Amino acid sequence: MSSAPIRALSPSRAADFMQCPLLFRFRAIDRLPERPSPAAKRGTLVHSVLERLFELPADSRTPESALALLDPQWRGLLEREPEVMEMFADEAALESWLAEARALVKRYFELESPQRLEPRDRERRLEVQLDSGPRLHGYIDRLDVAPGGQVRIVDYKTGKKPLERYEDKARFQVFFYAVMVWRETGRVPDRLQLLYLGGDGGIRWYDPTEEDLRNAEAHIRSVWDEIAEAARTGQWKPRKSKLCGWCDHQARCPEFGGTPPPLPSPPSGEAASSPE
Repeated sequence: MSSAPIRALSPSRAADFMQCPLLFRFRAIDRLPERPSPAAKRGTLVHSVLERLFELPADSRTPESALALLDPQWRGLLEREPEVMEMFADEAALESWLAEARALVKRYFELESPQRLEPRDRERRLEVQLDSGPRLHGYIDRLDVAPGGQVRIVDYKTGKKPLERYEDKARFQVFFYAVMVWRETGRVPDRLQLLYLGGDGGIRWYDPTEEDLRNAEAHIRSVWDEIAEAARTGQWKPRKSKLCGWCDHQARCPEFGGTPPPLPSPPSGEAASSPE
């Protein structure tokens, strides 16, 4: 049985497919529920604090003011997603998690001076249609434009800075954003910057050329072609790796003796799925 055609692609779903086509299917097509992830939700919380930080006047963007934003952002997250409390066995576990979030916020100030920055956009949603290809969409954490016109894409990472040879996923994501900016504006971004807030913190950056972005776009198209073929044939093959230990879907995965559920049919009148 073939899957409904997929019309849109985000960096996270493309990364899912590269990790494991069956994981992509479970998330983008079946849309199976997953347990809240403490690391992912902590990242969501810290991202929201850093987004709101730039709403303050420049001279007020201090570690103290950023930490003061954390508790109300946590309450807002809890109101939107009350199920996140399932992540914590007790109050002590919650307090430890919040303490880790505070440490990430404080470490941000070791990497940048937000008083000296005026981002053009924060959490900017982009949507770009590639010629004879997919519609790309995603959210850029921050887009900076210098007085001289130089453009910088900034992506916050709440994990530790990996060795460069293990940075393929983060590099793919930030180049995915760069391709969207390039295709939307016609300008190659001058710098792509990854800010790692975990561990001892760190910054990785790339100064891409147009050739780099053409190669990145070709990579995205190749991933898209593989997704389209899997959707056409209904063959979403599992790909076993060390990351399987963190997957919520082992019970449904053939690699672990499970059986995937039947592919869902598209709702009546819908011709496509557009996964986030």
